[in-house]
Amino acid sequence: MDYMDRGGKLIKNKTGQDKFLNMVYSNMGGRFVMKILAAPVVSRGIGCFMDHWPSAFLIGRFIRKNHIRMSEYECRKYRSFNDFFTRRLKEGMRPVDREPSHLIAPCDAAVMAYPIDLRTKVYMKHSVYTIGSMLRNYSLAAQYMGGYCIVLRLSVDDYHRYCYVDSGAKGRNHFIPGVLHTVNPAVLDHVKIYKENARSYCVIDTKNFGKVVQMEVGAMCVGRITNYHHKAIVRRGQEKGRFEFGGSTVVLLLRRDYVAVDDDILKNSAEGIETKVKLGERIGKALFS
Repeated sequence: MDYMDRGGKLIKNKTGQDKFLNMVYSNMGGRFVMKILAAPVVSRGIGCFMDHWPSAFLIGRFIRKNHIRMSEYECRKYRSFNDFFTRRLKEGMRPVDREPSHLIAPCDAAVMAYPIDLRTKVYMKHSVYTIGSMLRNYSLAAQYMGGYCIVLRLSVDDYHRYCYVDSGAKGRNHFIPGVLHTVNPAVLDHVKIYKENARSYCVIDTKNFGKVVQMEVGAMCVGRITNYHHKAIVRRGQEKGRFEFGGSTVVLLLRRDYVAVDDDILKNSAEGIETKVKLGERIGKALFS
């Protein structure tokens, strides 16, 4: 999938991943193999391998294939592929917008925004999701009618740590188990992602944007969505957690009349184009500040 940078430049997808996944999921044999690979026991096995030193031999090729700028990251030796995949940026590489009225991106991602009403269905290619089925909580979903659903899709070359979008009181974590599939958009021709993927969400009573739902969605080979806190008082830009190997997604639900999503994101989303953003960058503004 192509996407737009914040300067308005259309960026072409340079990988063959979409084409490969379309090929795999377009036939019964491919879907059967991917179903096995996505099973939790297999996912845990792959995750275990990625946690240990033999997986470190994959790092060099991964860096070259995905054109990762290692100059942005802490310079050290990695013990395993997951140690590398969850690597930390150098200090100052993702400055967080500290203007209280600015809603920030919780991660590096390609983002789309969807207005929510009683008829809203969130489309990603040919798959369709409702807010209620995503949360498995229809009373909570009803509280976000008239607001926005912001979907932030991480690529394998993105920074795989994510932060809180504002300061406030964080509620408990709600974990929804599922069969793990890749979140690459090509798969959405064949798999309803939020009915298949493991996910975790919490409600944050923020200082500037009302009660925000922040959800993390795991992908194939990601047996662990690692969130650090249970109920807690949290800070804007504070690291909330990390994803291990695999593409992943963060979802924000915003209540009506609290946030105006930035115009470029809304315009691109209406045209079916994702907008590339970085962790800590402004993606919206509080309506009352």
